[in-house]
Amino acid sequence: MIPSTILNEWHYWIQLLIVPFFIQVAAFLLGKMINNFIKRKLHGYINKDTFSAIFANAVQGLPVAWCSGIGLYLSINSIKFINSTITLLLSSLLYTVIVLSLTRVFSRAVSGILELKIKRGNENLQATSLLTNIISFIIYAVGIIIILQYLGISVTPLLTALGVGGMAVALGLQDTLANIFSGLHIILSKQLQIYDFVKLSNGETGQVVDITWRFTKIQTPSNNIIIVPNKDIASTTITNYNMPKEAVSFYLTIGISYDSDLDLVEQVTIDTARSVLDKIEHHIDYDPVIRFFEFADSSINFNVILKTNVFLNQYLIKHEFIKALTKRYRQENIDIPFPIRTIINDKQK
Repeated sequence: MIPSTILNEWHYWIQLLIVPFFIQVAAFLLGKMINNFIKRKLHGYINKDTFSAIFANAVQGLPVAWCSGIGLYLSINSIKFINSTITLLLSSLLYTVIVLSLTRVFSRAVSGILELKIKRGNENLQATSLLTNIISFIIYAVGIIIILQYLGISVTPLLTALGVGGMAVALGLQDTLANIFSGLHIILSKQLQIYDFVKLSNGETGQVVDITWRFTKIQTPSNNIIIVPNKDIASTTITNYNMPKEAVSFYLTIGISYDSDLDLVEQVTIDTARSVLDKIEHHIDYDPVIRFFEFADSSINFNVILKTNVFLNQYLIKHEFIKALTKRYRQENIDIPFPIRTIINDKQK
């Protein structure tokens, strides 16, 4: 029992709180020092794709909370005559904070290691938002179960209640669950991956930039983002230009006059196409191909078949090829005729 005379002396409380105050300040400063050290180490890594860099990134920002928590624990023990209930409450709070922070570190580290393994192993499976979110959810769920067990709360009735309630929730979230499972199917089937160029059934074309728990993000060549629900992706017809190989073939239709030397046209066109491809692709292991296919009204038409290893390069190749070929045709006196139509007006007298 604390004497009433002591409670009335304000300097007693100052002396009582001096030690906890300095403990907290020292703990906070220590946490800042450790965090700054981790930041310097992280910025010092030239190669971020290492286990050390992943661990440093996972721990970054948390030493302050850890040291402050330890300081709080030491402060509680340094205060005399404190109520046991308050001590138990603060200890439980400290334990919760430490477990949650460790769970966060573990979640970050596992996600980083997963991405690193995929990158090093050159796997087809991509570390999308959906995949990392599911892993994080499982890790955090385990952390919460550990905290509940420490607090003396039985997990079994809670899981039973969640199981029964989950059936009711599932009925109301059919579309959401359909998108989640469709997203998992998309990822695991490996038919659609990050950075693939695809063409949707409505004609939209773009690059897959992410697959989330609800929708797939597709970036168009004009840098707009198309948001498509995962269930629509899983049930529609999609052209994937990266499968089975990343090389993309495309063609241009050209017409030359009937007076042209077709052998010369073929040679000039192939040489021009090869020089343009070499300029943009830097390395080509195939030759452009031309195929004459039509005697049109005012020209002989043919297709120039080209190939690129990067989907977006086809637009630049077409641009440069048309400019270079027009210039070369003028030098070789190869005529690209205008459409000619003769109209005969037979007037009856």
